[in-house]
Amino acid sequence: MRLLDEKLCKRDLLLMGRMLHVRCAAHILNLIVQEGLKVIEDGISNVRNSVLYWIASSGRIERFEEAARLLHISCTKKLEYDCPTRWNSTYLMLRTALDYKEVFTKLSLNDTNYRCFPTEGQWSAAHEVCEKLQLFHRITEQFSGSQYPTSTQYFSKVCDIKLELEAWVKSLNPLISSMASSMLLKFKKYWDDMHILMGVATIFDPRFKMKLVEFYLAQIYGEETLHKIQEVRNHCFNLFQEYTSRVVASHESFQASSSNEVAGVVEGDRLSSFDRFVASSSANVDPRSELESYLEEGVLSRTPSFDSLSWWKTNILKFPTLQKIARDLLAIPISTVASESAFSTSGRLISPHRSRLHPTTLEALMYARTWLWNEINGSCSSIDRVSCPTILDEEEDPDVSVA
Repeated sequence: MRLLDEKLCKRDLLLMGRMLHVRCAAHILNLIVQEGLKVIEDGISNVRNSVLYWIASSGRIERFEEAARLLHISCTKKLEYDCPTRWNSTYLMLRTALDYKEVFTKLSLNDTNYRCFPTEGQWSAAHEVCEKLQLFHRITEQFSGSQYPTSTQYFSKVCDIKLELEAWVKSLNPLISSMASSMLLKFKKYWDDMHILMGVATIFDPRFKMKLVEFYLAQIYGEETLHKIQEVRNHCFNLFQEYTSRVVASHESFQASSSNEVAGVVEGDRLSSFDRFVASSSANVDPRSELESYLEEGVLSRTPSFDSLSWWKTNILKFPTLQKIARDLLAIPISTVASESAFSTSGRLISPHRSRLHPTTLEALMYARTWLWNEINGSCSSIDRVSCPTILDEEEDPDVSVA
């Protein structure tokens, strides 16, 4: 993106290119949590090793399930070893292991080879870490949904995370405090880019407008609140001014071409003169009035069935320029996960039971899978015709599998 930004002409970009790049929210969350997991690695190592020990063979899995039945604990969840590249797999591993804490305790008394049983302090740390990661897990699921969550959902969720991290830093538990400090440091790297642009996008949701921005920034900045709110507000007005200037330029060009056509067809048409009169009158009106009028109106009630785009479509005559901004901003997807999943094969190769595959092994499987598909499709003899199967191909041929 940096190279692309250098190649493009800044004058042709909105706000001189300040809105060129929107980062993927799910990727940012992953980077933030991974930073925290590095800190707590030693604190949860015995829980991870315990899970690994009891899923290492089918015999141990049977013994584990038998112990769970004796303790009247339902085995609806399977123990899963976490994958280093997926932070939420660590959360799911801890959550499941905590449900079976009594089973681990019972087995530690009977199996002399089981030497990685967590201490009570380590169980307590795992429980607290799991509680903290629950917020990130919930928001990651929302950001990674297949319904393409857009910019209106971004601002409030990111602000919630920032407020929670700042609260965790003050925790009496040194493990949680250290984890939160590391995560907050990574979070601040992306915060300035996120909160201004997404704050502006939030303003164009009639249920929030400036009220949501004021609500969250007051909790985050304290004494600097007014300055930060004004910063977002100015960004919004600058964006509106730029859209207005482009609309006016387009309108003048259209009026000029229209007047030439009309003059050639109907001489002395009074309505064409009226159009020019209206255009010249509109040019003297304060361009901020449309945005100010929108912001001065009260916010609408927050209802689950409310459709922001339908509201803007209904109010296009009242707010023509704002409608164009809303059309562009509210359509920004906050995550690339949904689109990337259509082109990613890792989810169908790395399952919960194969999460410890070495990268070299994984690469070999992907190559072998492609070769086998090419052989089935009769394309092994031509390099140019080599292609991977699509998701639809796999669904249509469920009996074809790779060993």
